[in-house]
Amino acid sequence: MGEVQQRQRPYVPARTLDTEFPLIDSDPHIRRVLRYARREDYAVGAATAAAGPGLMLVWERFAPSYVGKGGFAPIMRLAGVIGLTAGFLQFYNRSIFRFYGFSENQREREMDMREMVDKVKRNEPLYGTSSLSPYMQGVASRNSRYAGVWLHIIPWFNFVNHEQHGVDTAKYYQQAERELEAERTNAQ
Repeated sequence: MGEVQQRQRPYVPARTLDTEFPLIDSDPHIRRVLRYARREDYAVGAATAAAGPGLMLVWERFAPSYVGKGGFAPIMRLAGVIGLTAGFLQFYNRSIFRFYGFSENQREREMDMREMVDKVKRNEPLYGTSSLSPYMQGVASRNSRYAGVWLHIIPWFNFVNHEQHGVDTAKYYQQAERELEAERTNAQ
């Protein structure tokens, strides 16, 4: 019997899009997207969520459906669920577009730099640890990379920690070195 050869699978780099603002992450974990959301995102999401049931109430007032006493409540519940789903997707979309660099993202870049530099200083993995094999992490990354662009077609979120985010992580290590050097200089 001969040796079993380990077949090396090719690495598929993240595609870099030409955007007006810098890319923060081409495949951010859902927790980061939710954590980096702005107050305006919450407000737009809440307004979107309230629009469905609100419009149903307006339509019922101007053009009554005459469904009877128990017929309007299920319609309002359905409108509420659809509204909540649409509100969450709108909220999520606004936040993830900043990661992609599609909209202004200065605040998120500063938060990202601070979070990652702190992780470097604590000697933690930048994007967390995963129980998946590197190959499966790559599969997960390729399936959810830039998935926020198609959120209105199929909601797809990244729940996997992996190292394939489409950015050069050297900037975090360089900034951590500068900060540690400044701390050493100030301590002396």
